[in-house]
Amino acid sequence: MGKVSELSMLVDELKKCGETLIGISEELTELFSSTELEKQPIKKSAAKMKEPEPPAKKELTLEEVRAVLADKSRAGFTEQVKELLKKHGADKLSAVDPAEYKALLADAEVIGNAG
Repeated sequence: MGKVSELSMLVDELKKCGETLIGISEELTELFSSTELEKQPIKKSAAKMKEPEPPAKKELTLEEVRAVLADKSRAGFTEQVKELLKKHGADKLSAVDPAEYKALLADAEVIGNAG
């Protein structure tokens, strides 16, 4: 019976990991989604799965915004990133008002995506 209970514990742990990953993916989708219409709920294959608690809305951090802008800059869009910073009232990211972070990320999303 020891192996069965061990397997049962492993299955439970795997379910928790899956729920955590779903929560993370939903939060990332929300973070990088430019409109509410683009969001689509993730379909769950098993009705028995517990619904994960919705992640609390958190403020964006300087580090999160810096990571996105650094990726854009490395992709060859340094000038566009500098223009965005100026548009949001600063010459460097650390001078941008944290209230502007969400709008700044929304503007940064379109860099390199325009066809």
